[in-house]
Amino acid sequence: MYIPPHFAESNPAKLHDFIERHSFGLLVSHVAGTPFASHIPFLLDRTAGPHGTLIGHVARANPHWKDLANQTALAVFSGPHAYISPTWYESANVVPTWNYAAVHATGLVKVIEDKDSLLEIVQRSVAEYEANMPNPWTLDTSGSFVERLLAQIVGFRIEIATLEGKFKMSQNHPVERREKVIRALLNQGDENSLGVAEMMRGLLPEKG
Repeated sequence: MYIPPHFAESNPAKLHDFIERHSFGLLVSHVAGTPFASHIPFLLDRTAGPHGTLIGHVARANPHWKDLANQTALAVFSGPHAYISPTWYESANVVPTWNYAAVHATGLVKVIEDKDSLLEIVQRSVAEYEANMPNPWTLDTSGSFVERLLAQIVGFRIEIATLEGKFKMSQNHPVERREKVIRALLNQGDENSLGVAEMMRGLLPEKG
């Protein structure tokens, strides 16, 4: 990913926070020599490996997993994004742009097919994504249903070898312009605009 210095984010904790907040990502690798992508939720083990480890599963019917073992794969996590109008800067010689945040993680893939490990992945996924539900659903592992479920999926682990973040939030503009953009985004009021405004505020230099 092309990352100008202004927009680079290398703090591991911030990158891990971002992955967990935007965990529905894009898994990219090759299938029969052709680029192939799957849109899936990921789990993150922050302390497994030098940069953490990604965990997930795909449907067995998805051909993606068949060439995945021991291949270097890319996981892409996208955050809020918004069009930035040059009128918001109230300055001359400026152009339109797009603010956005993304994190890329790459690493070798280990495919997981044994039932105990698959069950652990599914149970952890359920616990993670049901945690904020009013009445969290739990997986009943006592019957044949779970056996059929596990037979239809393939798991994977990716120990992250490289982790990079690009938070393009107008850092190449003076603070005064950035504050004007934040106000304009807040007036837009949609989810992405509000998300970008929040990230931009978090990246402003602290006032003395």
